[in-house]
Amino acid sequence: MQNFTAMILSMTGFGKAVVMTQNKKITAEIKSLNSKQLDLSVRIPYAFRELELEIRNCVAKRLERGKVDLSILVENNDNQETSVFNIPLLKTYKKQLDILTNELDLPEPADWYATLLRLPDALKNDYPEEISDEEKQAIFNAVENAINGLIEFRTQEGAKLESIFREKIANIHAHLLEVEPYEKERVPKIKARIEESLSKLEGIDYDKSRFEQEMIFYIEKLDINEEKHRLTNHLEYFIETLENGHGQGKKLGFISQEMGREINTLGSKSNHAEMQRIVVKMKDELEQIKEQVLNVM
Repeated sequence: MQNFTAMILSMTGFGKAVVMTQNKKITAEIKSLNSKQLDLSVRIPYAFRELELEIRNCVAKRLERGKVDLSILVENNDNQETSVFNIPLLKTYKKQLDILTNELDLPEPADWYATLLRLPDALKNDYPEEISDEEKQAIFNAVENAINGLIEFRTQEGAKLESIFREKIANIHAHLLEVEPYEKERVPKIKARIEESLSKLEGIDYDKSRFEQEMIFYIEKLDINEEKHRLTNHLEYFIETLENGHGQGKKLGFISQEMGREINTLGSKSNHAEMQRIVVKMKDELEQIKEQVLNVM
C-alpha cells in the first residue's frame, strides 16, 4: 500500500461556483490571503441577508485561518428585468451626504449619479419576501462548491510551499556541513594570531601556563558543537512538522525562529571569515523560509 505524505495548505486561494435553479443563477466567489486568525467578509444581496450567519458558520467550519472574502451574486435567469433603482434608499443616502457635506465643510460630489449608484443596494431586486427552500439550498451548494475550489487551490499552493521548504532546509543543512573544514583549522589560526599579537608587545612578560589556560577557556567559548547539534535538530523537526499536514503554520514559524537563534549564535562565535560567509548564506535561506511560512495554514 502506498503511503501519502500529509499536505500542508496555503492560506492563499480562490474558488468559484455557479448553481442554477428554476429561475435564478447563483454565483459564489471566495478568495483568501494570509492572516493570523479567520477574518471573514461576506457580501450577499439584501434579500438573502437572513442566511448570512449560517453562511459564516459554514465557512468558519471549513476554513480555519486567513483573510477571507466571500461574494454571493443572485441573478434572474428568466430574461426579465427585475432590478430597479431603490429610490427610498437613494433619498436617504442623498440626505445623509448633504449633512456630511455641511457638517464637515466638504465639496459636493462632482457626479451625484456615480456616487449614489456605487453605494450598497442602490439597485433593488424584485425578490420574493420569503426565500424558497430551493433557493436556500442552491446558495449553500454554491458556497460549499466555492469553498471546495478554494481548498483545492490551497492544496496546490501548499504543495509548492512544501517543495520550497524542503529545498531551503536541505540548503541550510548543506551549508552547515560546509562549516566543518573551517571549524577545524580556525583554532590554530586564532591561537597563532593571539601569540603574534603578544610577541609584538615589547617588554611584556607573561605566564605561559596561565596563557594556555586562558587560551583553552577562550577556545571553549568559541566552540559551536552545541549550536550545530541544536540547529540540526531544528531542521529535522521542521521537516517532521511539515509532514504532519495542515494546521502547522504557527508551529513552523516558531521552529524557524529557533533556527534563527542558532544560526545567529554560529555567526557570532565563528571568528572566521569563510564561516561567516556561510552563515550569511544560511540566514538568506532562513529568511525565505520565514517569508513563506506566513502563508501556511
